[in-house]
Amino acid sequence: MKFFKDNPYLNWGITGFLAAAASMLFYFGIFHMNIIIDGISVVLRILMPLIYGAVIAYLLNPVLNFLEKKVIYPLLASRNRKVGKKSRKLIRYFCILLAVFLLCWVVYSLLMTILPEILNSTVNIINNFPQFMDDMQKWAGKSLDNNPDLNAFVLGLFDKYAVRFENYLTRDILPQLQGALLHLSSGVWDVLIFFKNIVIGIIVSVYILADKETFTARGKMLLYALCSQRWAGRILENLRFTHRTFGGFIIGKMVDSLIIGILCYLGTGILKMPYRVLVSVIVGVTNIIPFFGPYLGAVPCAFLILLVSPIKSLYFIIFILVLQQFDGNILGPKILGESTGLSSFMVILSILVGGGLFGIVGMFVGVPVCAVLYALFWRYIEKTLSYKHLPCETNSYLDNNMDEYRAEEE
Repeated sequence: MKFFKDNPYLNWGITGFLAAAASMLFYFGIFHMNIIIDGISVVLRILMPLIYGAVIAYLLNPVLNFLEKKVIYPLLASRNRKVGKKSRKLIRYFCILLAVFLLCWVVYSLLMTILPEILNSTVNIINNFPQFMDDMQKWAGKSLDNNPDLNAFVLGLFDKYAVRFENYLTRDILPQLQGALLHLSSGVWDVLIFFKNIVIGIIVSVYILADKETFTARGKMLLYALCSQRWAGRILENLRFTHRTFGGFIIGKMVDSLIIGILCYLGTGILKMPYRVLVSVIVGVTNIIPFFGPYLGAVPCAFLILLVSPIKSLYFIIFILVLQQFDGNILGPKILGESTGLSSFMVILSILVGGGLFGIVGMFVGVPVCAVLYALFWRYIEKTLSYKHLPCETNSYLDNNMDEYRAEEE
């Protein structure tokens, strides 16, 4: 051992070897990026059931905690029942299976609600489009009787574009739907692989949730073994902060979107809107996406209602604007609080970057991920400023305040 410590040539040789190896890896990574990406894709494809299982376990963990701590154990305590080690294990598995059942029921209900409504709406739009155009022409003619020139211009636009749009629906949309069905049928193997991964993921999530305390303890053991006690404590603190921010945002946003979907269903029922179930589900689901979600859901819904009744479409737009103002100013802040701590600019930036990289999932996950990275970055900035004996408040760095601070230092 002393030979390795006291031999400078050996140390220099190891350093040179590691530098050369790092340079080769860097060169390979720059000029053979496609091979690395393909390798990562293969590894992710193999580990996809485990990834699904971890995600499902993370989403079901709050449900499991609620069932155990708020329902089962208080009920047993009220009846003076003592719970042993075996009983706790049975209670844990019972609550896990109940949580999995609730998840499957929610997904099944959403699919059985959305898919038939989408199919029926598409068929009704195509079948009733000629009648809709006739009604629109009559409505425009009655509204513009006092202005013959404008009336003739509008009717000319209807005659010109109505035929094109009808041909587009019959010649393009329907064949594309048929092609999509054929593609779906030809991709049965991919669908089976997806469901296989989901089933394995659910099984993995059951084992993760059953022994979550053990997995957490083993992770801490590994962390303290690899890092110093000081760095391990910092990493655990940051992980707890990440969990609070990420989990709080996801759970809060789901509860918020559920309430918005219910309110939309009640409101469209009062206003006697068509497609109220489909519209409410779309508005509730897209509301999960911050900032852009309400608009992504309201636009297609307004178009669907427009094909039935233009005036109801206008009422729906007004209702959605009022509903989103209520959500953005009252309901959302009450449920989410300051779970992200991001400014409006950072929220928009995180949604755009996340959506550009990972699609719809990225638009949803981008906000909490950005919030975590943003908070960790500013924690580092504040600690660095504290080390330099400088103020950590933003107001202190405004021009006037900074001049006063320099004067005090002098």
